[in-house]
Amino acid sequence: MKIRVSTLVARSLIAVGLLIVTSQVVATATVEVYKSPTCGCCAKWVDHMRDNGFTVNTHDVGNKEIRKKSGISNSLGSCHTALINGYAIEGHVPAEDILRLLKEKPKAVGLAVPDMPHGTPGMESGRVDPYNVLLIKERDEERKDTTIYKRYDPYANKAESVESVKPESEKSTSVMRLK
Repeated sequence: MKIRVSTLVARSLIAVGLLIVTSQVVATATVEVYKSPTCGCCAKWVDHMRDNGFTVNTHDVGNKEIRKKSGISNSLGSCHTALINGYAIEGHVPAEDILRLLKEKPKAVGLAVPDMPHGTPGMESGRVDPYNVLLIKERDEERKDTTIYKRYDPYANKAESVESVKPESEKSTSVMRLK
């Protein structure tokens, strides 16, 4: 019984420590968002960031100039660009991925979710498309040259369970390609 209690106490202390570190990252991180004044999905993404503890300043001037200045190529473009602690964030990147970026501090330009996939933060519509959060390592890097930072695929588990039921002769492979 003593071993279980001490394990529980140790795990609790680790969890509290991680929570403190994460909250310190968020508390010191102000997000500067460049967007169109009339874009509703951008406003919803700003709300998503605020709901996750970020302080957000919005600049309703569009994002083409800041995207170019930040070193994000047009192939990675979306409807808004954000700057945070020296990183550029292009599009509807989930807050949890931004927190991870700020914690890990990789040598990179930032993160991008190109285009505007349904189901991303700010693009909730009932439809959820698979998408990737991309790590941009170099300035002006094209989409094909980025690294996948995190995959979001709501159908992955469903596809695995459906495929396991199919006989071997009916199984086929498919490949999803990025632009």
